[in-house]
Amino acid sequence: MDGTPPRAVVAGASGLIGAAVVEALTTDGYAVTTIGRRTATRWHDHAAIDAAVDGAALLVNLAGKSVDCRYTDRNRDEILRSRVETTRTLAASVARSQHPPRLWVNASTGTIYRHTTDRPHTETDGDLGTGFSVDVARAWEEAFFADDLPATRRVALRMAIVFGAGPATAMLLTLARIGLGGPQIDGPIIPHRRYRGIGAHPTPSGPAWHRTRGRQRFSWVHVDDVVGVLRFVRDHDDIAGVVNVAAPSASDNRTLMRTLRSIARMPVGMPSWRWMLEPAMWLLRTEPELILKSRWVAPGRLLEAGYRFRYTDLRDALEAADAAIRRRPERPRRSGRS
Repeated sequence: MDGTPPRAVVAGASGLIGAAVVEALTTDGYAVTTIGRRTATRWHDHAAIDAAVDGAALLVNLAGKSVDCRYTDRNRDEILRSRVETTRTLAASVARSQHPPRLWVNASTGTIYRHTTDRPHTETDGDLGTGFSVDVARAWEEAFFADDLPATRRVALRMAIVFGAGPATAMLLTLARIGLGGPQIDGPIIPHRRYRGIGAHPTPSGPAWHRTRGRQRFSWVHVDDVVGVLRFVRDHDDIAGVVNVAAPSASDNRTLMRTLRSIARMPVGMPSWRWMLEPAMWLLRTEPELILKSRWVAPGRLLEAGYRFRYTDLRDALEAADAAIRRRPERPRRSGRS
């Protein structure tokens, strides 16, 4: 051994997950190179990316525009492009490498599954959905698995909503603290085309709304477990393909908001119906789909492989995230994941 630390490359390291991954890999003894729009290695510099990837032990890609925005045509196109093109860029670098990474872990999303209240989706029996968010996820994974890279094991992490010191958790806790922490209830809306399919083979947008009465399922995972899963996948060579990253105990919207109110010590929370959410989300420059879609994702492969989640209780995870937010001196930045 020459004492040279193993190298890891992390693309999209500026958000909640990326920062946690860089810190963890540095702690594990890796020399970490980051790729991004404002890092030393930037997306337009293909030669620098090639140099970073060649000889790296681990490649992690978390790049992509945040979905916490309005789905305007411009934002829709950028959400898709920022995921697919960055993944293709990395695939090309891996293909050109003389010493390609043994493992490439790419972000994906549990939103790829259909709206469901009848059963959880695992990797083996999950039903893929339709519409904009699903089409983005499909295209993202297709770009990731498209090329023949025989020397590189590839794992796509289909992540649920991630709790931590990031904007999604902070927004939910803020709603609870100001008395708006009641359930979010779907209902009829004025027709729009923001959720229509996208990409080379766009799918139908599906039903405009679902009568869930605030019981839409809510799958979640704490950021510490995202890091834990990354380490677990790294250390288990038999894991490849898609992996659901979600705590085993999915919640629902009413339980989520009730737990948030308890943590915020706010005894009441005003329910929000769809007709109220549409203008509110317009003002907040985000989309109601992020809280109204029923997301029920089960970590089948991780549990079968023996991964033990650090956070399985919703309240424990939210309290840990709240504590992390309170420790941060600055306002949390937008994360690139949903």
